[in-house]
Amino acid sequence: MNYVVTGGAGFIGSHIIEYLVDHGHDVTVVDNLFSGKKENIRHLLDHPRFHFVQGSITDSGLLDDTFRNADGIFHQAAIPSVPRSIRDPVATNEVNVNGTLAVLMVAKKCGVRKVVYASSSSVYGDTPTLPKVETMTPHPKSPYAVSKLAGEYYCRVFSEVYGLKTVALRYFNVFGPRQDPESQYAAVIPRFITRVLAGQPPIIYGDGTQTRDFTYVKDVVQANVKAMESTADGVFNVAYNQRISILSLVDIIAEETGMKVSPVFEPPRPGDIHDSQADITAAQKAFGYAPDYTVRSGLKETIAWYRRNVAMP
Repeated sequence: MNYVVTGGAGFIGSHIIEYLVDHGHDVTVVDNLFSGKKENIRHLLDHPRFHFVQGSITDSGLLDDTFRNADGIFHQAAIPSVPRSIRDPVATNEVNVNGTLAVLMVAKKCGVRKVVYASSSSVYGDTPTLPKVETMTPHPKSPYAVSKLAGEYYCRVFSEVYGLKTVALRYFNVFGPRQDPESQYAAVIPRFITRVLAGQPPIIYGDGTQTRDFTYVKDVVQANVKAMESTADGVFNVAYNQRISILSLVDIIAEETGMKVSPVFEPPRPGDIHDSQADITAAQKAFGYAPDYTVRSGLKETIAWYRRNVAMP
């Protein structure tokens, strides 16, 4: 098949394209390298089935040239940070909402069969009911969450009005190799791992009792591919289906690294939710999603990657 991955130089996108190329598909990446990195895909740049296009998803002309003859679009491109969206909601809206609309418009125009869209568990907000089920009323708490929900609605409308097959996958706290620990808005696991390996204390925002449904990136790849290859459409949670506290996460990282860890506590950040856990029944029934990794087994692979690839002081 001929696939396009928007945001393919990013953390999750680079794992998707790696899988697709390894399984015999032709893959084109569209990425403006705003948050993606060329080094994430450097090992694929000379592959005969891989093509890289540097540019923005807000550029409809570029998308028009790129989407011709595409069988499917894995739409991963976004400004992915809750804190960044609070600081600059206009930029988040431009890329995450207008960019998604451009992707859908051009996909429809080019006769693409299906778009699989990267949404987020943040659309649920901080409602107390757990686990989160797709039929719950969304309650976004940040401009980022609003932008992801708007993208979901656009996907649904393009399916119902224009006949473009779409799937929106609500990711829950994805982690794994290549996740950037240096960003001001870096996710908690790469920050924790790199600080612990460097002999520095992990920084916890809040008291550490908040819980997350951490999902290993290879399970997210599995969900994307199965969703694309299936007849399913609609919105689906993608997660491990269990939650652990941030304090428990620190304990596992300490055990797996063999390091003594004493975290430092900072005030909670605006827009952060306290608890998160997914019900993944819908994805299991619709396209056979079943996570292969526990948090601990995913952390083992992730820690090993950071030991090999990230220089420590």
